Amino acid sequence: MESTREIWQKALGELQTQVSRANYNTWLRDSHGVSYDNGLFVVGTPSAFVAEWLTKRLHSLVRKTLTSVTGSETDVQFVVHGPTPTPHRPQLRSALADGGAVAPARVETNNSRFTFDNFVVGACNRLAYATALETAENPLSTFNPLYLYGGTGQGKTHLLQAIAHSAHQHEREALYMTAERFTDEFVMAVKQKRVEEFHARFRNLALFLFDDIQFLANKRQTQQCFYHIFDELHQRNCQIAVAGDHHPREMQLLAEKLRSRLESGMVACLQSPDLDSRLAFLESKALESDIVLPPDAARLLAEEVRGNIRQLEGAIVYLSAQARITGEPITAQSVHRLLTSISSSGEGKSIIHAVADVFDVPVEDLIGKKRDQKTSLARHAAMYLMRKVTRCSYSEIGRELGDRNHATVLHGYNKVLNELAENPRLERLLARVMEQLPSSRTS
Repeated sequence: MESTREIWQKALGELQTQVSRANYNTWLRDSHGVSYDNGLFVVGTPSAFVAEWLTKRLHSLVRKTLTSVTGSETDVQFVVHGPTPTPHRPQLRSALADGGAVAPARVETNNSRFTFDNFVVGACNRLAYATALETAENPLSTFNPLYLYGGTGQGKTHLLQAIAHSAHQHEREALYMTAERFTDEFVMAVKQKRVEEFHARFRNLALFLFDDIQFLANKRQTQQCFYHIFDELHQRNCQIAVAGDHHPREMQLLAEKLRSRLESGMVACLQSPDLDSRLAFLESKALESDIVLPPDAARLLAEEVRGNIRQLEGAIVYLSAQARITGEPITAQSVHRLLTSISSSGEGKSIIHAVADVFDVPVEDLIGKKRDQKTSLARHAAMYLMRKVTRCSYSEIGRELGDRNHATVLHGYNKVLNELAENPRLERLLARVMEQLPSSRTS
């Protein structure tokens, strides 16, 4: 079992860089390795709902990742299985764990992964940290609502869950929920004709923490539901904290009244960490993971991985699992091998992963057949950037993106090129993708 757990932790380190944060937090974070025998790796999940979603949406990606980690062809099966106790993993109860019952997923009191004590504070996030801490210690005193915004992996989720953790320590009823989970449960409530019950379950909260609000873009009915819940909680003096990837005024796909509500309180930004902040984070995570990370290895990792904190965390998880499995210490050479393996398939793969992260679209959808507006835009952005940044031909780009032909890639490239002049938001998204690439020299 020890070996199985460590293999899965290593796989999670890789998966964390290949799927969006919302998908990782919602579907993978609470999973664990159960068994590995005869080429079949069994992954335990907290509910049948999660197991079914992973089977339908991430089976292929997880299978390929496990095959890479184990070095042999490996299939994967997702089953409902009680979580393996660990002091560093947040335990979130699935709102649908009871066969479809519509109820918020509350953060349990033993969640010790995201606290204020283990949040690394620097110039890039000091204001956000201070306002979140004040919100946790003195709800309703100053910041209501509190809105935190910044790029992927900058610490917004950490601060929201730290507020929830503090609330439970003070025996306050708190709820942390992602916009994706809120949407799933609201849709389920509509199908079951239990919308009133869905609304009612939020009414006794003392604190409501809502993550990734940008996921509600273009979901008019879900936005309306969220607005009514937000308004009712605010009138009942419930402390509200929300996180998103942009300032509310830049989120034009959200309803005006909702944007106005989000701007009515305190708005704080989390920026990309500088070199000192990245080094401090690596030191903190190495201590938390009980591993020895030599200064030269830490500096190499901090200098090369500049995109966001989540990428650094994924690297630590990978290196930690690798060290425990092989028995070899972490060195600058092993960090170099990791960085080389990340880019072994060329800059194109890095671009695909970065686009998936920034546009909040799973990698498997980017290279798959899904053709909704959000996925198509992300896929076209990947085509455009791969052509601009790499030396790949249109045909080579097409092969990387699911064996698409030359004409399809050329169409995607031209579509983005023509739209850039009239779409400042798309230009900002492409800039954020560039910031996440390993070759970026932005500190």
